[in-house]
Amino acid sequence: MSKLSVYAPFDQSLIKEIPLASSSEMSEVIERAHGLFLDHSKWLPKHKRVEILENIAFLMEERSEEIIQLSAMEGGKPWMDTEVEMKRAINGVKLAIENMGHIKGEEVAMGHTASSANRLAYTMREPIGVVASVSAFNHPINLIIHQTIPAIAVGSPVIIKPAPTTPLTCLLLVEIFESAGLPKGWCTAMPCENDVAEQLVTSTKVNFFSFIGSAKVGWYLRSKLAPGTRCALEHGGAAPVIIEPDADIKSMIPALVKGGFYHAGQVCVSVQRIYAHESIVDEVIEEMDAQVRTLILGNPLEKETEVGPLILPKEVDRVHEWVTEAKDKGAKIICGGQKKHDTFYEPTIILNPTEDCRVSSQEIFGPVVCIYAYTDRQEAINRANSLEFAFQSSVFTKDIDVALDTVKKLNSTAVMVNDHTAFRVDWMPFGGRDSSGLGLGSIPHSMHDMTREKLMVIKSGVL
Repeated sequence: MSKLSVYAPFDQSLIKEIPLASSSEMSEVIERAHGLFLDHSKWLPKHKRVEILENIAFLMEERSEEIIQLSAMEGGKPWMDTEVEMKRAINGVKLAIENMGHIKGEEVAMGHTASSANRLAYTMREPIGVVASVSAFNHPINLIIHQTIPAIAVGSPVIIKPAPTTPLTCLLLVEIFESAGLPKGWCTAMPCENDVAEQLVTSTKVNFFSFIGSAKVGWYLRSKLAPGTRCALEHGGAAPVIIEPDADIKSMIPALVKGGFYHAGQVCVSVQRIYAHESIVDEVIEEMDAQVRTLILGNPLEKETEVGPLILPKEVDRVHEWVTEAKDKGAKIICGGQKKHDTFYEPTIILNPTEDCRVSSQEIFGPVVCIYAYTDRQEAINRANSLEFAFQSSVFTKDIDVALDTVKKLNSTAVMVNDHTAFRVDWMPFGGRDSSGLGLGSIPHSMHDMTREKLMVIKSGVL
């Protein structure tokens, strides 16, 4: 039996070894989930699903300290941020309960033509079928909730493959789901190799595919889906921020620092490219530099830590290679720019890297923020829109006309006005466009996507 070794990003100590699912085990799990869906006698009635979800929320709250500690240990996100993630995850379960009443159909008007006379028609929404979810490492609690709880709420069986670096949180959460009364087979965690995961994706018995991870892998797996399988893909970005001359710089900087260095920049909507007007760029740099230098790096299990490790040592090497490339091409390193340890990279600010540098043109996914001076707002918008990524962005200004015009022109699924790009609540539309993804991933959106519409037409005089 193949095993997966799970290491702590902080010091690379072994946390645990777990078995990896084989191809035959994956086939069995898919068959079981498909069988549950086909047998209507085994469907969970809505009131039972509500009861289970209420129990899940209660148990998650009761065991929150245990979940936070495991997640911070295997994922490397500082305790203070993992605690916030935990609260969001519990609220996500409650959101699913609240939105169950909104999954409904409507009357379709008949009688407008002679051929439709004497008929009543209604739509209803049914579970879509088996849901396959492939998850990322950076939010081990909340992403699992987003990729399983909507399916459970609408009555679709779900199989989830956690990230190989953070599978333990997923396994613990599924254990909690079953302790809450969810019957076996309705949510199954399957840590496995990529070839076995691909088997899950290509199965004709899977009706919906949810993916959170890199664009390269996401678009590849989408190409492998069976005909008729729907999907939602959430990839990364290189989030741009435009700062106008009238922006309130001192109040804005804490948000930008948090948005850029939260979870060591390992967030798909992390602040990456800041375009500051030339008249204020020096002040922005000075204020941001001062605050970034005070960030506390350290053990994610210590409650004062603000920036933890990157998920793997090779990611530290990659980030340093990108920063070095920018420096060699003439960019100025304002602060940071060095490996702090095999698993840590210093929070880094880079001024005016060239457009062809990887820190300017690709998602950094590390604790690095780039600042660029601009003279004309349209120029900044054009540069912000120049990449294939389009996820979340920001504009800072006190002028409502400038704000609205910038919101209209930025190619993003969401534009924050006077806030950082990483802002999110779990009921708002959230997802990338263009290379950054497909579909929207809030709890309500996912619940809707994991159902499908059925129409009933009744002809009078027949019943």
